[in-house]
Formats: sequence, structure tokens, C-alpha cells
Amino acid sequence: MPTLKKKMTLRLGRNTSLFIDLETGVTGLRDAARDLRSRLGKAPTLTKAVARLPKDAARVGLARMSEGEPVLGGRDRTRRNPVRALASNTPVFFVTGLGKSGTSWLMRMLDGHPEILCKGEGRFFAADWRRANFDPEGTQALASSLYYALLGSEYLRLWIERSVWAREGDAATHLDNLTRLATEHFLLVRLRETNKKLVGDKSPLLNADFIEEVSRIYPEAKVIHIIRDGRDQAVSMLHHVWNRSTDQGGVQTLKPGEFERRDIYRKDPKKLLQTGEGMFTEERLRGAARSWNARVGKTAQDGPALLGPNYTEVRYEDLLERPNQEVGRLARFLGADISEKAVQQAVGSASFEKLSKGRERGQEDTSSFYRKGVAGDWNNYFTERDKEIYKEEAGELLIRLGYERDLDW
Repeated sequence: MPTLKKKMTLRLGRNTSLFIDLETGVTGLRDAARDLRSRLGKAPTLTKAVARLPKDAARVGLARMSEGEPVLGGRDRTRRNPVRALASNTPVFFVTGLGKSGTSWLMRMLDGHPEILCKGEGRFFAADWRRANFDPEGTQALASSLYYALLGSEYLRLWIERSVWAREGDAATHLDNLTRLATEHFLLVRLRETNKKLVGDKSPLLNADFIEEVSRIYPEAKVIHIIRDGRDQAVSMLHHVWNRSTDQGGVQTLKPGEFERRDIYRKDPKKLLQTGEGMFTEERLRGAARSWNARVGKTAQDGPALLGPNYTEVRYEDLLERPNQEVGRLARFLGADISEKAVQQAVGSASFEKLSKGRERGQEDTSSFYRKGVAGDWNNYFTERDKEIYKEEAGELLIRLGYERDLDW
């Protein structure tokens, strides 16, 4: 639907005017006609009254009426879709991707754009997600997604089921709507503190149902899915786990054999590969491949099917090769300024040199979140056995996404 002015005044003569409220389209054309009749003492046709509205407003409103659809005022809109009726018109988007696929890098680039606010991780979605590795013994309350927190609130659900305002509806729908409203609240509060016009959250793929949840809870939001070769993602994630292991004050749990591999690698990466064992335990690599296959594969499938034009993808490798072109494309997708100056500001704000505090891309710092910043690095670390394991778990998706032509690699 065309975007129109929210308010306008129709001049009907020297001393007569009509104030009309327009809400993302046409609001109250029938009421406007009644007001005209009462003011002028005669009944001008609706067509003549509408002729003075903006061209797109008239066209949309008359088209709806010709199809027998009411021209919606606030109350009618609420009856048809209570979530959208309460929603703001501010464009909202989400950047998603599996951890260590470039989500933080992309978030920083978008946030560097003069019109875009992008932060993370809000963890608004993922109905089944809790941070179990914060409390492996299960003795404390665990950090969770906002959606999980609302769905799991016994007292909130009990209130919904008993409240005169909610008990006649479906509790699950009310909880979805509350998740939507809470998400929008937190995003827009931060946006109002800036001079920017778009707001988005970096929302990692905590489960495989991310797109399905967004399409149900926030259907008009846009989603950018960043995809990286799963083998590079696995290498990067292993370093991330090593750096945040419990023996170093972090929350990641290493299993037998992983401490030794980490220590050998940090002393001499080549020596680790010469042992024939490689960086990964079989359990760790299979888990990484399965996660990439399930979450990335399903998101790439669900995105176009459920969100249509509100979904787009960007490859980590393409951002490396042509950052300005890809950021410009994403800015256009979001409805932001695509001028050369705005795009360069976004790209420059998140250069590898800046994020890594002076290192050139390819120079490794195993302790840094931005460790190396290259594509194809898995070739330097995968053993023949590692390749076999990854093929078994995710080889078909590598082919489907274009990272391999066949399984002969």
C-alpha cells in the first residue's frame, strides 16, 4: 500500500474545511463523506469528495470500496488484526545467521549507516531457547529468549486465561502478540534516542524455527540472513569456544581431548595438523555440521516461502569481495539511503582493520573475536577425516548453496 501523509485538510470553500486523519493509507472516507453532508447541507457524491484526496489515497480507497471491503478506521483495523493495529509504522528488521557467520560484522556495518540503528543480541525469538551452559547443573534460573520468558511465565498465562480482557481469545495468540509488542517497545525506545529512521536487531539462529516465528509474530519485519561456508563457520566457532571455555572463566564446556588440541594449536598450529588428529574431535565437528545443516538449511528454505520480498540473503564471502555493492543492496532492501557516501560510511565503520585494532585481514589473533576474517580457511585445517564427517552431515547443503559442485572435495 502506498505511504501517505498521516494528516491533511481539505479546503471546501472560503470558510469551510475538513480535517481528515490518514493512517498508512485511507482512513474514514465514509465518515468524511458524512461530515461533508452535514457541513454543506447537501450530499456531494463520495467520488467528488475523494477527488480532493491525494491521488494514491483516492485510488486505494475507492478500489477497496468497489471490492466490497470497508475503508478501515482505527476500530475496524483492530478487529481485523490486533497486532498490526497496535504496531508502529517504523521499519523494523532482523539480521540473522548462525554464530560466527559474520553476524556481528554485518551488524556493525549496518549500524554505521547514517539512517540505520542495528544492535544485538536482543534474543527476542526462539521459543525453546535457554542458555544451558550458564548453569550446566540446572540449579539456577537460566537466561532465555524473550519469547521463551513470556511463553514460560505461569502467572502470565494464568492471567490471560482468567482475565475478562483475554480469556475469550486463544492464549497462545495473546502471548505471540505480547512478544511482538514487547519487541517493538525495546527497539523503538532505543531508536527514539537517535536521529536514525530504521532499527534492527542482530538475532542469531538459536533454533531452526526463526523464520516461522518472525512470520507469525512480526510478519511485516524484514530479515537479512547472512550465510557462510559451514566449514569456515565450524573453524571460527571452535576458536570462539576455546577462548570462552570454563577453565578460562567463560561458559563454554570443553570435553576430553579438546584441551590438548587447543594448547597444541596455540603453540604451533602446524604441529597439531602433523599429528593427523586435527583441530576437531569427531563429536564437535559432527555437532557443528548438523547445526549448520539444520538451521541454515531450514532458514534458507523458510525465508522466501514465509516472508517473500521481506527476506533476503547475503554471503559472508560476497561481503568480503565486494562490501560496498552488497551493503548498498541491503540498504536498498531496508529502504535506507543508498548514496555512495552513506554506503561507504557503513562499510568503513566496520573494516577488519578497525575491528581488529590494526591487524590486516588474514593476520591471525587466536584470542580475538575477529580472529582472521578470511574465506576458505577451512582448507588449512580440515583433515581428510574431517572432510568425510562434514560431507556425511551437511554435504548436500554445501552443494545446494553453491559452496561445492559435488561431493568430490
